Amino acid sequence: MVLDVEKAARWIHRLNGKIQEQKQYLTDLDQAIGDGDHGINLARGFQEAANAISANSYQDLGALCKDVAMTLIGKVGGASGPLYGTAFMKLSMAWKGQKEIDREAMAKGFKDALEGLKMRGKAQPGDKTMIDVWEPAVAYMAGEGPLNGEELASVAKEKMEGTKELEAKKGRAAYLGKRSIGHIDPGAASSYLLFSTLAEVIGEGESA
Repeated sequence: MVLDVEKAARWIHRLNGKIQEQKQYLTDLDQAIGDGDHGINLARGFQEAANAISANSYQDLGALCKDVAMTLIGKVGGASGPLYGTAFMKLSMAWKGQKEIDREAMAKGFKDALEGLKMRGKAQPGDKTMIDVWEPAVAYMAGEGPLNGEELASVAKEKMEGTKELEAKKGRAAYLGKRSIGHIDPGAASSYLLFSTLAEVIGEGESA
């Protein structure tokens, strides 16, 4: 077992805490190349998601992820709500009826989520978006050998920082062209928080 309902709930609560702490940083990143509302919108949405799952008791991962998805879609403005909402909706479908999952099932869920993000955002690796973190993080999950939380977080961090050197091809940042180079993508930064927090949670206790 890599992830169960209890760990997933802890992941969402801890992710919410990290987003609240980093709200201004995410907003500053978005003010440089986007609409300037990424941190504010995500902080509101994940606080609502944390509140929603606190008010319920879950027997399976799918139901928990579905409530997170619906809350994010309903409460978060801008592009980030539909994107993160899509990701969690794909996770909910992949993990429906499962109280706990192994590495293979976790990787399958995140692969489905990644495909959902690509379809929703029409982005590919190299476009300077959250996909630049999601694609390598999911590839690591699906790889061989033991799943190491520190390695997962390291992959996500390296790829987030790598977006600084990219020219934006999607979203508001694309209008800046070459001027978008030199800035970390805000979606990549929030995606790093998602994966690094997941890495912390799955690293607590048994290894995969």
